[in-house]
Amino acid sequence: MWSPCSGEPHRRAPEAELVLAACLEGTAVFWLIGAASPSALAGAHGARTGLADGGQGGPTSLEDAHESAADAAGWIQQNWAEWVTAGLRILLIAVIAVLLRHVVRRSISRLIQRVNRRAEAADSANALRGLLVSGERRRQRSQAIGSVLRSIASFVIIGTALLMVLSDLGINLAPLLASAGVAGVALGFGARDIVTDLLAGIFMLLEDQYGVGDRVDVGEVSGTVLEIGLRVTQLRGGNGEIWYVRNGEIKRVGNLSQGWATAAVDVRVAPDADLDEVREAVVRVGEELGRSEPWDELLWEPVEVLGLDSVTLDEMVVRVSAKTMPGKALTVERELRWRIKHALDHRGIRSTEESASLEPGPAGPEDAAAQDGAGAAQDGAGARDAASAAAGAGVAGAAANAAAADATGRGAKGAAPGDGSGSAGAAAPGRTDNSAVPLQKTPK
Repeated sequence: MWSPCSGEPHRRAPEAELVLAACLEGTAVFWLIGAASPSALAGAHGARTGLADGGQGGPTSLEDAHESAADAAGWIQQNWAEWVTAGLRILLIAVIAVLLRHVVRRSISRLIQRVNRRAEAADSANALRGLLVSGERRRQRSQAIGSVLRSIASFVIIGTALLMVLSDLGINLAPLLASAGVAGVALGFGARDIVTDLLAGIFMLLEDQYGVGDRVDVGEVSGTVLEIGLRVTQLRGGNGEIWYVRNGEIKRVGNLSQGWATAAVDVRVAPDADLDEVREAVVRVGEELGRSEPWDELLWEPVEVLGLDSVTLDEMVVRVSAKTMPGKALTVERELRWRIKHALDHRGIRSTEESASLEPGPAGPEDAAAQDGAGAAQDGAGARDAASAAAGAGVAGAAANAAAADATGRGAKGAAPGDGSGSAGAAAPGRTDNSAVPLQKTPK
């Protein structure tokens, strides 16, 4: 029997071409669906070989071959369209996400650069307003803010694109989102300190609480800000040490470099000083300081004499104040003291420090030791004098006793030839004490 694919030459050319096309189409369909659908391949092969119910049947007709080929081609066409559509959609999402991320990051960078240029152009206005912003402070602050904004934008864009791709692939997002939520909660509990530090650093930068070069007091430590990060702030203390302070641990901040500072000087003069002359000297010093460089830039207002702060028996205190640039109060105070001291000396007004230097001050430890040594020496000299006096008294007493004994002996010898009365009278002048001296009669 003639087969559609036998290609016998006795058939007409148009009909042979149609049969050949059908054979080629069927073969192509078999090759395309071979890897995709084994069941469709088996069905098409059974129709081609004439196997029907029970594995029996004769050769199929041209209409059956066309029907099987059309079914297989329709299945391929339907799935191929879905595959191509899903691939194109995923590719489009990825391209849009990359372009959008690039545009957003570039826009943020341009915005930060524009803010920096405006800040540089408004340095004088900032100085008049009382907020000094150094170049390093602006640079670090803008970099930190730009980094935060770029990270947030990238996370949002890439995360949204990834969820859209997973949805197009037919993946159920509910379990995935639930797992992500549980992981986020666990991460929040485990790393809550880090999250707190990051959030505190972000708000600190956005609010511009302090910057590089500012003198700040954060409670336990104080110093000059060296570097600001999202998690840690570096401070240099007064002794040169570097403190690393976590942003989440900062509960209060005292910024000594924002606004303006006050330079306060106490002028101490003697109680008998002329206060009008003191005021005149201080006012003249303030005027000269405001006209000289570089103090004219550091002083924002003229030096002001607030008045008499206190009066005691030893001194009078006159308070002097000046509004200065932030962070320059100590420098201005030193210069004011220097000039006020020279002005008072020129006018002959003595300060209480000079008066106190002329008077003997309280004894220090060395003076007390010297006084104790002198007292001990005096006590020793007194003891030696007393001992010498006692020794002299003892020698004098012994000499007196010897003289008395000698006189008694002579009196006894003189009374021997005479009577007793004469002996008594001769012995009486030689007695030196109140004790009775017995008289003895010599035998005849």
